[in-house]
Order: sequence, then C-alpha cells, then structure tokens
Amino acid sequence: MLKSAVVMSAWVFSVFRDRSPFLMLTLFKTLVRSKLEYCCPVWNPHKITDIEAIESVQRNFTRHIKGCQGVDYWGRLKKLQLLSLQRRRERYIMIHTWKIVNDLAPNDIKMVFKNSKRHGVKAVVPPLNNKSQRSMATHYEHSFGVNAAKLWNLLPVEVNSQNSPGSLQSIIGQIPKRIF
Repeated sequence: MLKSAVVMSAWVFSVFRDRSPFLMLTLFKTLVRSKLEYCCPVWNPHKITDIEAIESVQRNFTRHIKGCQGVDYWGRLKKLQLLSLQRRRERYIMIHTWKIVNDLAPNDIKMVFKNSKRHGVKAVVPPLNNKSQRSMATHYEHSFGVNAAKLWNLLPVEVNSQNSPGSLQSIIGQIPKRIF
C-alpha cells in the first residue's frame, strides 16, 4: 500500500510538469492519498515508524508543490488547507462512530453507548478478555472498537450531540485547527 502510493507519487511527478497547487492537490487526493487511506480504520497504524512512513509520502509530495518550497511540513499543510493523514484517520473514525450512534452505519462490532445530560453520548470501551494472551493486548488497544470509543469520548458534548452529518463534519474539521 505504501509502496504503491510512493510509485504513484513518482509517476505524477514524472508525467506532470505543472506544479500548481490546484493541479497537484487534485492529483494527490485522487491518485496518491486514496491509496494511503484505503481501509485505514482496519489496519490503523499505531507504531510511530508506520505513521511517519505514511506521512512521509504526503510530506514529500507537498514539498514539490509550487509556492511550498522552503516551508516546513506543518506550514505546507496549513497553506494548502490539508490535514495530516493521522488526523484524517482520526476524523474518519469519529464520523463513522457518529454514524453508528445515529444508526446510519451498522454496528458490526457491537459498540455500546451511554447517554447522559451532562456528558452527552459516551462510548463504553470494550473490556479485554481476561483469558486472552498478553500478546493480544497491543492488538486490542489499537483495534477499531477501542480506538473509536476513546476518540469519541474525547469529544465535547456539543460535538457528540450533533444531529446532522454535515454539522458534525464541520465541527470535527475545526477541532485540529484549534489544537494546533
């Protein structure tokens, strides 16, 4: 998957000479980023080396865009109005969890939610089976169910109580901008 994105990125640079932001971002989002994000909640990388390797594809691609030379990675993302790939994965997980809460997506993993007036809708983090091997703890900690529950529970009540997907996406899109 990573190699395929790197190859596609190299192909884009070898075929297209125009480095304008509009063209390069369109090509990146269509041809490269789609490969990096395919089934991302399933294989959700949690090792720093894996996350850095994935981010390096976007880092190297944005470096070649006109007007972005000499700007650091986070400055390029801000200038091009992009999120890091890690933030995009987290955003997708939160939106998908909202869809599960509102019965717009199937709850295949049987996530449990509790509602309170003070905290809004909160997810119950599924417990690790006591009989499972200790080596499974890492896989458990980074599974979609646990990761989704933890991310969802970080959201303030005004976010997790949204009724429409559009307003939720808009608010979640603003969260990383407020953090960084």
